[in-house]
Amino acid sequence: MLYWLTALSDGGDVFNLFRYITFRAGGAFLTALLFGFIFGQPLINVLRRTQGKGQPIRDDGPEGHFVKAGTPTMGGLLIVGALLTSTLLWARLDNPFIWVVLFVTISFAAIGFADDYAKVSKQTTAGVSGKMRLLLGFLIAGIAGYVSALYHPAELQNQLALPVFKDTLINLGYLFVPFAIIVIVGSANAVNLTDGLDGLAIMPVMIAAGALGVIAYAVGRVDFTDYLDVHYVPGTGEILIFTAGLFGGGLGFLWYNAPPAAVFMGDTGSLALGGALGAIAVATKHELVLAIVGGLFVVEALSVIIQVLYFKRTGKRVFLMAPIHHHYEKKGWAEPQIVIRFWIISLILAMIGLATLKVR
Repeated sequence: MLYWLTALSDGGDVFNLFRYITFRAGGAFLTALLFGFIFGQPLINVLRRTQGKGQPIRDDGPEGHFVKAGTPTMGGLLIVGALLTSTLLWARLDNPFIWVVLFVTISFAAIGFADDYAKVSKQTTAGVSGKMRLLLGFLIAGIAGYVSALYHPAELQNQLALPVFKDTLINLGYLFVPFAIIVIVGSANAVNLTDGLDGLAIMPVMIAAGALGVIAYAVGRVDFTDYLDVHYVPGTGEILIFTAGLFGGGLGFLWYNAPPAAVFMGDTGSLALGGALGAIAVATKHELVLAIVGGLFVVEALSVIIQVLYFKRTGKRVFLMAPIHHHYEKKGWAEPQIVIRFWIISLILAMIGLATLKVR
């Protein structure tokens, strides 16, 4: 919205600053951060009054989690609100990729909100049915994948770009949209599975978003893509503003979610943020790099899949409990120890993902 102030510029005044994506990204970060600090505590107070007993705690979960009973959920509303406000204020609203990512974020937030509301109102860990969540997720992701492909350059439409391998593309044809669905829905659910300890999911999401924001800015500039020898996707640079808003909103939320958490993100936040990461990866043609940058989420999801399949086949468990962060809880690791070590792993994976821009 503020980008239109450039119409008042003569090229040498303060309004000219709004032409620069980096300046507006800084504005989006600060706006989202302030939003989190200003509205965080009032939102928590409202959630406490309306939710009563707060998020239900699983009976089969780690024993240490029962002390968290009564903590309100749906804290993802704070992140999504900060993200939406900062993006609409600072991004160019004529950019289709901004609307694709916002569409996925808001839609998955709505699914998560319905799920959280069902759990809180019925005081059960079973919310919206898994089949309904997947069906809605497939529909949303399918629309996002199709629209993204429409705005990709002709030579990149329906193509899968391979990291590291220069100029290597795999033509997926009609399979591109199903592939995009897997990326977006898979990312949303992987982040959802990771959100099991105070502060565990939000920092890796912020780190992954930061890395994807750098990638989006790079592939959206023809001079950078020429230097790095990566595929140029016009318009994706604006996504940096979205990721800056996500980082700021995430920090604002972490202020209240740090152990011991005053509020949980809930499915409202985890599905929205995970879906956003997947949508950014599809928009920037870096779907496979997302598996590196968001490697922690991949491991969390795989631990659940392996546990379920192995138990059905043998009646035994590979992990003491899945997702894998609960396995380490069962082994006696303290919650802050798990959280901080997983943050470190996320940062390392993000650096490896960014390295793929240069390693060709």
